[in-house]
Amino acid sequence: MNLLYSNDRKAEYPPSWYAATAHTFDRHPALEGDHTANVCIVGGGYTGLSAALHLAEAGFDVVLLEAHRAGFGASGRNGGQLGSAQRLDQEDLERLVGDEDALKLWDLAEEAKDLVKSLISKHQIDCDLKPGIAVLGFNNSERAELHDHAAHLSGKYKYDQIETLDADAARGLCPSPAYAGGYLDNGAAHLHPLNYALGLARAAVRAGLRLHEDTEVLGIDQGARVTVRTEKGKITADHVILACNGYLGDLNRQVASRVMPINNFIAATEPLGAEVQKVLAKDIAVADTKFVIDYFRLSADGRLLFGGGESYGYRFPEDIAAKVRKPMTEIFPHLRNVKIDYAWGGTLGITMRRMPYLTRVAPNILSASGYSGHGVGTATHAGQLMALAIQGQAEGFDTMARVPAVPFPGGPALRTPLLILAMTWYALRDRLGI
Repeated sequence: MNLLYSNDRKAEYPPSWYAATAHTFDRHPALEGDHTANVCIVGGGYTGLSAALHLAEAGFDVVLLEAHRAGFGASGRNGGQLGSAQRLDQEDLERLVGDEDALKLWDLAEEAKDLVKSLISKHQIDCDLKPGIAVLGFNNSERAELHDHAAHLSGKYKYDQIETLDADAARGLCPSPAYAGGYLDNGAAHLHPLNYALGLARAAVRAGLRLHEDTEVLGIDQGARVTVRTEKGKITADHVILACNGYLGDLNRQVASRVMPINNFIAATEPLGAEVQKVLAKDIAVADTKFVIDYFRLSADGRLLFGGGESYGYRFPEDIAAKVRKPMTEIFPHLRNVKIDYAWGGTLGITMRRMPYLTRVAPNILSASGYSGHGVGTATHAGQLMALAIQGQAEGFDTMARVPAVPFPGGPALRTPLLILAMTWYALRDRLGI
């Protein structure tokens, strides 16, 4: 199954609220004929666009090949949350890689967050950037764990943008009966993800990027110079960057064994008007502690954008709105009859340890993917780190690449059944409160 076309129309954005409110971005022609470049990038999401922008600004001749449209995949469909830290908690990273590299990974994560904010400012990207993400738990035990985590970040990492929330404070921000407290991260942020991606694309094209949309890569031939083959042409380049995430397919087996595509879903309600105060009393984003997390925020026009609902196959369900309405009404029972104007799915890449997988596939081929739902900042940063590595400044890339990355057991044949078993167990655990 080719996930590039399993659920979507060729070279068309999905019918999401993001696509409906995206700023105009002209189509760029498909690749035809044989060409050369310093760097060829495969994939036009945050990773590829950021790498392209930074390389083009550094004077490299860069070509980017995107099978659909810039920002088409997870980069243009996600929850829009620019979170702090890495996807794996610092406490877990300390156990996995030791304190020294855990500190480096924390610093890199802060760089990632700052990079997104600085790119938005520098290139005047209109994407509704707003501060604040609350992380909320469902019971006293989860609240205590979140408070301990906040104290760890404040104490060991001197992070001063975080405040703990008891049950009353949490419900003062998010008036849902489901939550028992957590913390508010004022240094995190949320944004319109597709408009952010398109802003990166515009900036990269202005800097000299040669962008080709509607251009699926069919194969890559390694060598002293790399050949990237498409249906109607090819690029011969000194360096190649793989920035495909959940849409990598069979382009590289090493990466595919460690990065698995999964689907997640988002719905946008009708504008809530004054009722928004019953959802969020402050314009922040929220994520909770479920294994298959609920995440939500308000749109610029007062809708609830709610993400959630697990998928056990690669086909999107026929009724995505119903899929998302179930977890949404568990959090907000009063919205059981609210009209849903948009509902869409997206494919992202996850890893076994939920840390991104950065690697040198070959001396002149770099890859970054597997952001596991933490890609707004991390993917943007990974693109910059690969651009720097090509310029000979590989410290940040190498730090990320040192994080142990294990393949999914059984390879492609077994990883999906194993994921289904895991997701079923965790979904049952969440529902039973165990």
